[in-house]
Amino acid sequence: ILKMEKSANIFEIIMKRFSKRKFLNKPVEEKLINTIVQHAIRCPTAGNLEAFRIIAVKKEEVRNKLAVAAMGQSWISTAPYVLVFIALKEQSAKKYKDRGRNLYSVQDATIACTYAQLSAEALGLKSCWVGAFDEQQVSTICGIKDENERPVAMLPLGYSEDADVDRGRRPIEKVLEYIQIIKLIM
Repeated sequence: ILKMEKSANIFEIIMKRFSKRKFLNKPVEEKLINTIVQHAIRCPTAGNLEAFRIIAVKKEEVRNKLAVAAMGQSWISTAPYVLVFIALKEQSAKKYKDRGRNLYSVQDATIACTYAQLSAEALGLKSCWVGAFDEQQVSTICGIKDENERPVAMLPLGYSEDADVDRGRRPIEKVLEYIQIIKLIM
């Protein structure tokens, strides 16, 4: 795992992270990808089952195919790497049955993607979460033959010179609701 010179402040990383769809034609070192994946595998998972795996795609030909599978989002292929997050449905189903198969494995993979995205930002890389894609096409492109493996997210990674643009977010009062329980009825 890559040692960082100074500890990154998670709050600053969260607030400064914005999706990027323009990447420089600059290679990303494999050691950075390895560090990002090391951080991703530290994410919490249902029952600590780690019901996910990650495919790192560097080859341009494969990135081009992933862009086509992602509803023609051609910018995806300009990223030097694309991480594909795969839910391992049966790994979670062993303990949690249908809920593990259909929900927890997906949550595990998406939490790992979130950790990877924040790690990339801390390491100076930019990314954009991609969820709009044809799962069957992505499975074929990535050589996934097991029906119990489901691609759930792609994360193109690279360097970017584009200025970060804060598009704003909903105010907290539109998102958060407090419920105060006065009496518990059993």
